Amino acid sequence: MKKFSLTALARTQIRQAIVAPAGRSASTVFGGHEHTMRQTVIGIKASVTLQEHENPGEATVMVLSGRITLTSNGDSWEARTGDLLLMPAGRSQLSAIEDSAVLLSVAKLGRPGVSELEFDLT
Repeated sequence: MKKFSLTALARTQIRQAIVAPAGRSASTVFGGHEHTMRQTVIGIKASVTLQEHENPGEATVMVLSGRITLTSNGDSWEARTGDLLLMPAGRSQLSAIEDSAVLLSVAKLGRPGVSELEFDLT
């Protein structure tokens, strides 16, 4: 059994995102290539957009801190601390309205290790 404080992880990722050249930082808290599900805490500096990506399965974004906008297929949704967004199928992007942290949860379609939802965090 492992226990994580998402509040503490969110604070850490936001601090790291603020000083990172790309304005973002991430830490996987569960999963990886050998699992179907993956959960990642992502910190995003205000005004930074994570590039558009393809959703390869079922995914949610929970706002741990701050405010974000999710855009997909010409539609957009704003969310703030405590909100949970169901990621639409297809391509989408995430933008931070203010310094923010989200928990991205993805259950890949098919078998583990095939394809996964990954933001370009480099």
